[in-house]
Amino acid sequence: MKIKDIKNLDNNSFDEKIAEMKKELVKINAQVAIGTALKNPGHARQIKKTIARMLTIQHEPKGGEREKIITQKSENKKLEVDKKA
Repeated sequence: MKIKDIKNLDNNSFDEKIAEMKKELVKINAQVAIGTALKNPGHARQIKKTIARMLTIQHEPKGGEREKIITQKSENKKLEVDKKA
């Protein structure tokens, strides 16, 4: 899934998509454990990366919150420099 597609999902479909991806990953991991030959061995890796992308997007700050965090970090760095000097 592309990042644009992930960001365009609403909360309900977002949660459903994450659950669906996790179920698919469990199925693939079970096939690997049994020893079944997978049609696409790289599919498990793709699913893991997509889940990670989705969770990252879900937890990143939105709009103005992001700017506040950035300014706080820069202010903290300035304070640390002042303390050292």
